[in-house]
Amino acid sequence: MSEACEFVDDTLQRESTWERAMEFRERLGDGFKVYGASVGAVRGTIRDALKKYKDLGHDDITALSSELWADPVFERRLAAIVLLQTKVGILIPTDLTRLEGFLRQAGSHELADPLAVDVVKPLVAAFEGQARERALRVLDRWAADPDPWLRRAAETAAPPLD
Repeated sequence: MSEACEFVDDTLQRESTWERAMEFRERLGDGFKVYGASVGAVRGTIRDALKKYKDLGHDDITALSSELWADPVFERRLAAIVLLQTKVGILIPTDLTRLEGFLRQAGSHELADPLAVDVVKPLVAAFEGQARERALRVLDRWAADPDPWLRRAAETAAPPLD
């Protein structure tokens, strides 16, 4: 585990409460481990991590998001989304492949929806020219995929028809 990932994971565990963990378990079911950290704590942890690790570039950000996503812990996955949301401006078209994997593993609208709305949609909207055409082809493919989270993300992220 990278130093940045360890920082995020340790902080999320320190910010957790057993009461919130029980509430999350009831709401999310058995598909996730939960720490019991609030959404505010997740956001604050990512803010603090980005201050502490100021020199994280594109590859570092995407690697950290993958590290956080690797364990099926709800708060870690939410932290990956917040990280990507915060740094969406440095993401590139090929990052849609990583986001597709995250969506396939989301397992909950509480992860799939913010990933689609706060990461995929602004990412696709920022592309121009050939990059935009490629991204729209990816969304078309997602729209026809049997995975419900991909279809939902494609619908959410697709630009309005002119």
